[in-house]
Amino acid sequence: MSALVLLSAVLVGCGGGAADTPAPTKASASPAKAAGTGQPSTSAPADRPGEPAAAPPVRKAPPTLAPGAGGLTAVYTHRAGSAEKVVALTFDADMTADQGPRAAGGEHFDNPQLIATLRRLKVDATVFMTGRWAEQYPDQAKSIGTDPRFEIANHSYSHYAFASPCYGLPTVARPDMAADVQRAFDAFRDAGATNVVPYFRFPGGCYDDAARRALAPAGVTAIQWDVVSGDAFAKDPDAVADQVVDGVKPGSLVVMHCTRSAAPVTEQAIRRIVPELRAKGYRFVKVSELMSR
Repeated sequence: MSALVLLSAVLVGCGGGAADTPAPTKASASPAKAAGTGQPSTSAPADRPGEPAAAPPVRKAPPTLAPGAGGLTAVYTHRAGSAEKVVALTFDADMTADQGPRAAGGEHFDNPQLIATLRRLKVDATVFMTGRWAEQYPDQAKSIGTDPRFEIANHSYSHYAFASPCYGLPTVARPDMAADVQRAFDAFRDAGATNVVPYFRFPGGCYDDAARRALAPAGVTAIQWDVVSGDAFAKDPDAVADQVVDGVKPGSLVVMHCTRSAAPVTEQAIRRIVPELRAKGYRFVKVSELMSR
């Protein structure tokens, strides 16, 4: 198990370790503008001539956390003190801005079988997607982002680091950080995704106060984790499953990956993780639901 933790720590993708900032506790009532979660139009055709039109259902805004002191973007890691057996599985869909040639050469940064397995097992989940991934796989991004079982959160556009050093990743210039996040939201919208939430995960899990301050204009809540799956470059699905099942507690937030090239055994591990956690009484929820409880 310790070898898996070490392996996940050197991941150049994301999910390198647990956040070092305690989660704020008070949720804000308004969603981030960047996620495109404004209220829908209230106009609708009348049911019968002469009768007023019925208003469409109003989509509930995903919960967010208020900024911290000095305008620092809030960081959420898990549902602290939860007595209810709920757990959020999250999957990072990593792809850097310059990996197009590798994808053209046949490298798979997607994992459609994983998504199919989550659907078959009826597991709600949150996918933290880079804008570059959405551009490379727009049909999959739309499919995930229009399925009510899933929600898409932001993992930056380029998967460059927001703090340095960060496992060898190039670094986004501080003045460009909020724009990089917005560019990813634009990519999700262009792909046709609609279930998009105003949450952000730092590439590599690397951040500092300067990055949190620079991210403030994006209006997002940063989401980290309290359980590292160890699926990064892992070859033993049972070891990954053991690490997740052993690590989950009520209110946990698990980081995993949705990239076949970087996490080839994740789908196999999920086939064990889901029934074993359900046998322990756990229910799977999206991050937005975990935060709202």
